[in-house]
Parts: sequence; structure tokens; C-alpha cells
Amino acid sequence: MTDAIRTSLRLNNDLTVSEFVDLCVTAEELGFDQVWVSNDLYLRSASVMLTAAAAATSRVGLGVGIMNPYSMDPSEIAMMAASLQEYSGGRFALGLGAGAAEFLGWAGITQTKPLTRTREALQTIRALLRGERDGGPDSLAYLRFEPHDVPIYLGAMSPKMLALTGELADGGLPLLYPPEHYPVAAAQILDGAAAAGRSADEIDLAACIWVSVDEDGDAARWAMAEKIAYYGASFAPYLLERAGLSQADFHPVQAALESDGIEAATRLITPEMLQLGIAGTPDEVVARCQSLMTLGVRHLSFGPPLGPDPRAAVQTLGSTVLAQLRA
Repeated sequence: MTDAIRTSLRLNNDLTVSEFVDLCVTAEELGFDQVWVSNDLYLRSASVMLTAAAAATSRVGLGVGIMNPYSMDPSEIAMMAASLQEYSGGRFALGLGAGAAEFLGWAGITQTKPLTRTREALQTIRALLRGERDGGPDSLAYLRFEPHDVPIYLGAMSPKMLALTGELADGGLPLLYPPEHYPVAAAQILDGAAAAGRSADEIDLAACIWVSVDEDGDAARWAMAEKIAYYGASFAPYLLERAGLSQADFHPVQAALESDGIEAATRLITPEMLQLGIAGTPDEVVARCQSLMTLGVRHLSFGPPLGPDPRAAVQTLGSTVLAQLRA
């Protein structure tokens, strides 16, 4: 359809460092533009994983999606971002967001004023990365090594956070459930940009979707159904409404998950629920992605589960799906 489409992979930090590095090398060979890794609490350190990946690759962009200003101070986030930008030769991107209140609670951290905290953190981090002093010309809060400007993406889902993305960020990582929510999220980001006097060209808006692909379409759908069974009940009601669903639809799924386990819950996932992601054969995935491109998507970001065999799925996405989308 066009050679202008950008593509990225989003991987979880439950992978071992070596597994992540191998997938980054594969992604680079297959022509992906970026690889992002989560920094969820109590899993592997994203900064360590990205440092290892930077050493093993030379072209592909590397990003952390996302870090939050509650479990790590903005000054430390800036230190990490500048160091990775230096080491990777300018290939690093910082994903920033408020994080998940539930996960922060595991560490005894209370998430207060998420929009304000994220705005202030973004402004502080950007100033430090540009070699400025946080707090005025006499402040001792500044990076004591060569500054490295780093693109900052916001991980956002709510309308206000999406508007903040348009106002201040270099890019957006909106999670789209379903993928066809893209025009609504994009409009909210662009409204924020317009209010700040910015143009759409200043923002790299990644359409972050869940994908599961395999030559066996049923196997791909099962992998997606497992993911939805585990997380679907926690989706925001207004996002579920976009797919014609409600949280009540997931009550039986949640009950089965708690009483009988993931397999029983997965069997309750309906075709309508599966539409929250994109699952099927390569041709089915291509068709759905092409429909998103007609809605204006210019950066497709593929996230877990990717497929029943994630490594094979990455290979299929790069060698088959991307080839058709860029034809």
C-alpha cells in the first residue's frame, strides 16, 4: 500500500535478556523500525535489556514502554535515558506514563494526580536531557555529562492523557482495544496538539495493538483469547463499548479464571471479544492492518501475544505481513 508505514514490536520484560536480544536482532534483520520493551515491576530491568540489545544491533530503534515517575524519580529516568541514547548511538526512545495503580500498589506506592505527575515528569526529564537545570539557573539539579536529547513518547489511554500527548510529547503509544479505536485516540491527541499550536507532523503516533499470527488461524486465535481472558475484565468501559462489549460480559470469564484457571476462562472468549486484538493467519492479519491504514494509521506497533510461538510470529510478521503492507 505504501512504503511510508512505520512498524514496531512491543515485547514484555518477562523475557530473558538473551531472548529479548535475539528478537531485537531478528527484528532488525526483518526491517522493523523500533522494538519497545515494557518495564513492569518485579520483572527484568528494561534498561539492562535495552543496553544488551543496543550492543547486538546497529540500526533498529530501541525504546522502553513505559517508565513512570512514581517508582523512579524523573532525575533517574533522565540519567538512564541519556546514557542509553549515548550508548546506542542515538537510537533510544523513552516511553513515559503514569503506570498502573494496581502494580504500583504491589510496591506500596500510591498513585496520586497521575496527569499532573506525568506532565511535570515529562517537562523535568526533557529539560535535563537538553542540558538545562531543573529549578532555575542556580539549581544543582542537572546532568553532569554531555546532554542527549531523547524523543519522549507517552503511554496513554484516557482522553486527558491523550491530549497531553499532543500537547507535549514527541510520540504516542496509545493502547487500542479494539484497534479500530484509533481515529478516536488520534483525534484526542491532535486536539491537544492544536491547542498547543503544534502540527500532527511533530508527533509519531504508534497504533499499539495486540496481534497473534500463525499459519494455523485457530492456534493464533487461541493465543489471543488467552490474553484477553486474563486482561479483558480490566479494560476501561469506554474502550469495551467501542467493540460492543461491557465489563459485565467478562464477569463469567473472570469467575472461570479464578475458579478453574486460564484454559476454562479462554473457552468463554467470544468472537466479539477477539476483535479487541488482531488474530489469525497472515492474510487475516494483513487485511485487518490494511483496514487500519485506511483509517490513517502510519505506524503499526505489534504487541503480545504475537502468536502461539512468539519467535515464529515475529518472523512471520516481518517476512510476510510487513512485506504485504509495504508492497
